[in-house]
Amino acid sequence: MTWVLKLGGSLNAHPVLRDWLRLAATDGAGRVVVVPGGGAFTQQVREAQATWHFDELAAHRMAILGMAQTALMLAALEPALALATEAAAIDAELARGRAVVWLPLDVMSDWPGVEPGWGVSADSLALWLAQRLGAEGLLLVKSCRIEPGRSFEELQASGVLDAQFPARAAQAALPIELLAHDEAARARRLVAADPFLHRGAHR
Repeated sequence: MTWVLKLGGSLNAHPVLRDWLRLAATDGAGRVVVVPGGGAFTQQVREAQATWHFDELAAHRMAILGMAQTALMLAALEPALALATEAAAIDAELARGRAVVWLPLDVMSDWPGVEPGWGVSADSLALWLAQRLGAEGLLLVKSCRIEPGRSFEELQASGVLDAQFPARAAQAALPIELLAHDEAARARRLVAADPFLHRGAHR
């Protein structure tokens, strides 16, 4: 049973970051793949584009590199986590009993069905990866408190999710849960439980 755990870039400077990495490396050993948010690295891309007005494809590739920088940082902070880029390498590390941090370099230029732009964030990338891996579920960890019962459309309208996420989630045959930064205990329960018990959350 594999879960994809996306850690929002806003956690990159938050004290709880190490707790989430420890959870992934221990409770998630052999079954959790961490997707890093870009955080300040990706924000620098936004600022540079606003100054120089370069095209969306360049910005997309630079934002992916921002996520990759976060991935390298996370793996350095928690050496028990393996780094992997492609699905086959991810599966191999999981089979060895390790949790994995995704280094998303394989989607810099080739992400089928996606028009480069800021309407897609690491959240949609995490959903795409979960589907590609045949994961049992997706956990999105945010620094803000998530009000129970809100739909993906409502969360997108308030800026919690990217513009393309609701439509992509509607086509995804896997449970998706949004958690606040202090809900690590809930994440442990979800990862340990039958994911189909949670199908339909936030729909």
